[in-house]
Amino acid sequence: MATQSKISRRLSQSAVVQAIASYGPISRASVSKLTGLSKQTISEIVGNLEADGWVRTVGQTAGHVGRRAVIYEVAPDAAIVASVDLGGTKVRVAICDLTGHVLAERVEPTEQRGGQDVVEQVARMVLATVKDIRDPCGALRIAVVGVPGVPNRKTGAIHMAPNIGGLDQVNLSRTLNERLGIEVLVENDVNLAALGEHWMDHRSDQDDLVFISVGTGIGAGIVVGGRLLRGVSGAAGEVGFLPFGADPRENLSQRIGALERVTATGAIIGGYRGLTGEIRNVPAIFRAATEGDAAAGQVLDNVAYQIARASAAIVAILDPSLIVMGGSIGAEEQLMQRVQRYAAACYPRDITIFPSKLGPNAALAGGVSIALSHLHISLFAEGQKGAEISVPPPALESFKAAMS
Repeated sequence: MATQSKISRRLSQSAVVQAIASYGPISRASVSKLTGLSKQTISEIVGNLEADGWVRTVGQTAGHVGRRAVIYEVAPDAAIVASVDLGGTKVRVAICDLTGHVLAERVEPTEQRGGQDVVEQVARMVLATVKDIRDPCGALRIAVVGVPGVPNRKTGAIHMAPNIGGLDQVNLSRTLNERLGIEVLVENDVNLAALGEHWMDHRSDQDDLVFISVGTGIGAGIVVGGRLLRGVSGAAGEVGFLPFGADPRENLSQRIGALERVTATGAIIGGYRGLTGEIRNVPAIFRAATEGDAAAGQVLDNVAYQIARASAAIVAILDPSLIVMGGSIGAEEQLMQRVQRYAAACYPRDITIFPSKLGPNAALAGGVSIALSHLHISLFAEGQKGAEISVPPPALESFKAAMS
């Protein structure tokens, strides 16, 4: 009976926090109506939350006949969370309050020695970014790290991450936990980007979306019914290994993926060199295509066609409401238009393909959403199985403006 009572209390508390987080500033009477809990239960829970500093009063209701009611909201500065985007060329760290507002951010080139040196870099950057916060705030409670590979949940190693050496030789989450003294969650960066897009632009008809990121590599994050689809080994969305574009049986395809060989940075640079004998970087090739360079246009056409084929395959299997294109290459308007055109010819119904609204901030936003939800559940539902607390996102433009 005592156990049942404790479970009931946890679920009641999580429901109250969800109501305040979603609709605050809000009165206790309104929380009671939303949750179905008695006013006495609401008063007890809200009183405890206020005493512990997790919620705060922000005034009283106005414009009503009779006694005014005190209204409450989540105290933004009661704790902070860290979101880390660990990429092959740079590391980005954002520290946010309990409403997702960005308090401080740092960017550095990725430590090229990889492995343990990268782990140490991430830990140092997180601690330094916390010190950058100007106003007083609560303690750092959790960090979420996005990685360009597949985290092994048992060993903590990161597999399929050819752009950062040695990540498969370290336990990333455990080492960062030891360095930071907080809970650390590690997730594939494209998965985080998919969650970030869903969180920041959530609409009831877009609970099923796929985020395709094209840059140094190509990958996809899949959200089904508002939840991330990871697969049995966490490798769901590794579309770079789709067996077309290049021969999937070749050694290079086994290492980086047959589709990735014909769609990402290497494919664009190599394709242009093969047609012209010139070595140009990706931005230069896009500029050349804009200026009417036939070879550059042909290269982008070839890459877009392969991405469109992959998009059609994804739609045939998952039937999502939306495909979001992102990444340093995928977000380019020239490429987007080509992908949309070829996708229309690859599938017998319309495929909705839009550019990312968050751009390079998508993975950071996804990390913040996971960190806040996980923190709220651990604090207010005390880890109760089945409990869910989703935190509303901050305004899209303010979140983007806070990033470098």
